[in-house]
Amino acid sequence: MQLTSPSNRYLYAFLDETGNFDFSPQGTQYFLLGCITKERPFRAGHELNELKYDLVEKGIGLEYFHAAEDQQATRNEVFNIIGCNLSGVHYDAVIVEKRKTSPALQAPEKFYPRMLGYLLRYVLQQYNLQSYQEVIVFTDRIPVQKKKKVFEKAIKETLTKMLPKSARYRIYHHDSKSNFDLQIADYFNWATYRKWDRSDRRSYNLIQSVVRSAFDVFQSGTTHYY
Repeated sequence: MQLTSPSNRYLYAFLDETGNFDFSPQGTQYFLLGCITKERPFRAGHELNELKYDLVEKGIGLEYFHAAEDQQATRNEVFNIIGCNLSGVHYDAVIVEKRKTSPALQAPEKFYPRMLGYLLRYVLQQYNLQSYQEVIVFTDRIPVQKKKKVFEKAIKETLTKMLPKSARYRIYHHDSKSNFDLQIADYFNWATYRKWDRSDRRSYNLIQSVVRSAFDVFQSGTTHYY
């Protein structure tokens, strides 16, 4: 087997978000940005594909895995596969208690890049980026053009600041339906959000061993704006 050298090592980052941009009592209590980082090979995808066909043969024709919509029995199967493929995986998250967010920061074009910047800065600081040929970032497809531009700008500005000048990066906005690792990131976020929003640790305990950080941005804040 050929050993991996810095010249052909790639760091992959899969980003997912949970919550909404409604800063009112009608919105979600938290907004969460999560990031899975790892290197190839990615074995969980093959097992998840097999699970999809197992479910088809049971009469469950899922197009893709989505933790909030999947039945509990399906979630159990997915988390079992995730739990068997945690080697080399790291997960980081930024959690925002939305009612502590100043009105001056609540506009999505201000809020989102700031929180994404916090997350990516921390994630990238954990790696010797000189060891990688490229950082490859995947996000779910962004349907709203305005939000897409904000999202892309935030990622590019952060990576430009953090990466060595000799390093390269690429960003792909793929539909999560086509990418098992984005679906895994969704499951990580769902488990983490349940822990914060409902004090439900059942699923979080299954991934906790690879949770590197779950940072409450406004932990010390005392002002509630609504």
